[in-house]
Amino acid sequence: MLSIGKKVVVQSYKHDKTLHRIWQEATVLHEDDEKIIVANKRTKVIEANGRFWFTKEPSVTYFFKHQWYNVIGIIKPTGISYYCNLSSPITYDQEALKYIDYDLDVKVSIDHLQTLLDQNEYKKHQAMMSYPKEITSILEQELQHLQRRIMQMNEPFQPEVIQRWYTIFQTL
Repeated sequence: MLSIGKKVVVQSYKHDKTLHRIWQEATVLHEDDEKIIVANKRTKVIEANGRFWFTKEPSVTYFFKHQWYNVIGIIKPTGISYYCNLSSPITYDQEALKYIDYDLDVKVSIDHLQTLLDQNEYKKHQAMMSYPKEITSILEQELQHLQRRIMQMNEPFQPEVIQRWYTIFQTL
């Protein structure tokens, strides 16, 4: 179990095990059998090619241990939007929180409209990295599950929940 307030690194990989992106620091807010919740603000993000940038808005991220996606609640002055990555379930190995990014993303606007992103990238990588049929089936099912969760506004797709976690982050 991760302790509340612990600072962790987050690493995403591609299916072929190449490093995709590193978030230098995230603060653990919660862990249970289903998920790990972290938050960050102005975090350095390093791309696989060495380029880096800093996150613009604070965020609260839900990393799921059994779902094949993660959800980032992005806190903007005008409200909360969400960025969802189709990915492997999260793992932690003392070095970092780790997951495989499977390209497909769902963006959810402040007014709760969903947009499916990066379908071409997904198809390209699916062919290039030979995603097994089992993985593509799981991703299709998990995408439907995620979209239902968004439409039903189930946690974490409730702005007050993201704001509550961010308030906890600010007190640590």
